[in-house]
This record gives sequence, structure tokens and C-alpha cells, in this order.
Amino acid sequence: MRVEIWSDIACPWCYVGKARFEKALEAFPHQDAVEVIHRSFELDPNRPKGDTAAVIPMLAQKYGMTEDQAKDAERRLGDNAAAEGLAYRTEGRDHGNTFDMHRLLHFAKEKGGQDTQDRLIGAFYRANFAEERSVFDDDERLIALAADAGLDADAARAVLADPDAYAEAVRADEREAAELGANGVPFFVLDRKFGVSGAQPAEVFTQALEQAWEARSPLTVLAEGPSNGTDGTDGDACGPDGCAVPGA
Repeated sequence: MRVEIWSDIACPWCYVGKARFEKALEAFPHQDAVEVIHRSFELDPNRPKGDTAAVIPMLAQKYGMTEDQAKDAERRLGDNAAAEGLAYRTEGRDHGNTFDMHRLLHFAKEKGGQDTQDRLIGAFYRANFAEERSVFDDDERLIALAADAGLDADAARAVLADPDAYAEAVRADEREAAELGANGVPFFVLDRKFGVSGAQPAEVFTQALEQAWEARSPLTVLAEGPSNGTDGTDGDACGPDGCAVPGA
């Protein structure tokens, strides 16, 4: 079973939602049969690289709040993160363009598979939400995080130096999100049959995993293999005991 997660590094609920989903997945009896793929979604795709700003004033302006109200909102988010065992800096964070991080996540998936991709997105989240040094407009910071996740630092540097590297993969994810009706993140898609929007409680993810597992369609065989001969007319095949030999 495949679970695809559309998310953005700048999204605090994606950080919290990932932890809640993982809590449900850890308790899921078929977790070893679940493939998790992280998909790209930029909350602010038109933001130029290098355009960074403090989070609190941005929240106040965007949502029509005072800065004190924005700080209260961040503290509440911090409480939600802490409940999932996550560190969260409620003040002093910045935000900016996340396109390069998404490109590196596709690079990680190609070079190291889903485990490497998962380690890297976890490192990006922690760096953005829990650590002091910014991940925006700091290529060396991103390269160091990629190396910590098991990727070759020089190869990661080459990806960042080429603005076209994995760019289409990011855009394809974003087009697909729009086609699926996702207009916010986190957005979880289970086997392309069920969707879960938002950082739901772990119990909701548990129910979704169970429902998707039960709904898996059994394979419909349209043509059977040989039943009584090996003359090439009955769909000869290979199996654990070897291959059928024509005319034998």
C-alpha cells in the first residue's frame, strides 16, 4: 500500500502531521507493507529565492492579527508540536522560498530511496522549526543537512547549482496535487483511493490506514497460465520450480 504526503517545509502543521501519521503507522500491523512517498507542495511558489522575513510579523500581516496575537498562535502551535515530542521555536524563526528543498527531496528519493527522502525531510523540518540557523537562502546549510541524511555533499551542491535539476519533478507533484483537489497541506493520499487533509489526530490516520488496507482490490486475472501442457498455447510462464519448456 502506498501513502503519498503532499507537504511544504514552511508548513508547521506538516511538521506536526508527519509525527501524528508516523505514530499511527508505527502501530499499524501492516506497516512493513506501506510505502511512504513525500510529494512537493509550495505554500508560496512565487516567492523569490533570497526573500526571507521573520515569521511573527508575516503572520500578523497575513491574518490581520496583532503581533501579540501572532505570538500566541505560535505558542499554541508549539504546544501541539510538544505533544508529539517535537521541538518548536515559537519566536525568532524566519520563512522564505522552499523550492530548492523540494528539489533536494526528489534528489534524495532518486539516489537513496524513500528512507533517505524521509530522513531528509525530517532534517529540514527540525532545522526550520527547532534550530536557530535558517534554512532559507543558505545553500551550505541545505548541503550539510543532505549529507547528514546520507547523500553525497558534492552531488547535492551540484543539484542546487543547477536550477533545472529536479525542477520538473517538483512542478509535476504540484500539478498532481491540484488535480487531486489539494489546496492546502498536509494532504495524505492512500492508494489513490482515500484522502486525509490536515494534521489529523493519530486515531484518524489509524482509521484511514485500516480502511485503505481493507479496500485493497484483489488482482483480477484476465488470462490463466498453462493448465495441462507447455505447447505455447496456454500462456506458459515461469515459477518457483522453473520455466515451462515448449514441446517437453
